[in-house]
Amino acid sequence: MKTVKLANGIDMPVLGLGVFKVAEGAELVSAVKEAIRLGYRSIDTAAIYGNEASTGQGIRESGIPREELFITSKVWNADLGYEETLAAFDETMRKMELDYLDLYLIHWPADNRYIDAWRALETLYKAGRIRAIGVSNFQIHHLETLKNHATIMPTINQVELHPRLTQKELIAYCQENNIHVEAWSPLMQGWLFDNQTLQAIAAYHNKTIAQIILRWDLQNGIIAIPKSTKPHRIAENMDIFDFELTLDEIAKIDALNQNRRVGPDPDNIDF
Repeated sequence: MKTVKLANGIDMPVLGLGVFKVAEGAELVSAVKEAIRLGYRSIDTAAIYGNEASTGQGIRESGIPREELFITSKVWNADLGYEETLAAFDETMRKMELDYLDLYLIHWPADNRYIDAWRALETLYKAGRIRAIGVSNFQIHHLETLKNHATIMPTINQVELHPRLTQKELIAYCQENNIHVEAWSPLMQGWLFDNQTLQAIAAYHNKTIAQIILRWDLQNGIIAIPKSTKPHRIAENMDIFDFELTLDEIAKIDALNQNRRVGPDPDNIDF
């Protein structure tokens, strides 16, 4: 699995398995184990997903040494605050039965409570309980606010990103500030699979539309975490390292942008 080097020098896989909306239980345990068997080394969960226990079980049962894996979770809005975030992290560790996380994110920029939560992440990072810290769904103005209070800047900003929401301005800002961008919902929950532009590019390369989109992410320097519990899809999503898109194909995919979201707008959240 290819990796990128984060601002603090640690390596993060460019492709991971997302487990959003997968319930606790055998299906998730099996999906995590199958992904790791196929060569995935990055697994992304969150407290609000309600599946940290099964995710952790799959990790432990994979047979792969913990230090070879890159595990991410996120603190939920209700737990933003210094002491609250420290307690939420401890609960995540209890559920996952892990000693440390590779990456811990603030899930949403709720109000300005993320500033105290960020202090907690810095504390956990300095204590060696997290190898890297970051944020999710932060827009430029959120990052600018955080910059005024942080002693350590985020290594990752995980955001909704796909060909209908290319986020070019945000990507440029993050690159200028040495923050890697990670895409959640990179396949737009399947809404792009009937797009004729993507169909034509996929047919030319003898690849699926999902593979084309994930390759587009890769060539744009974006980390991606597609979600699936189906073994053939998990394998398919990883099969993106044996071809390249042309600059013209990348431009055609970029041109599909409509600033269209399938998830909440980070500037208008009420949860």
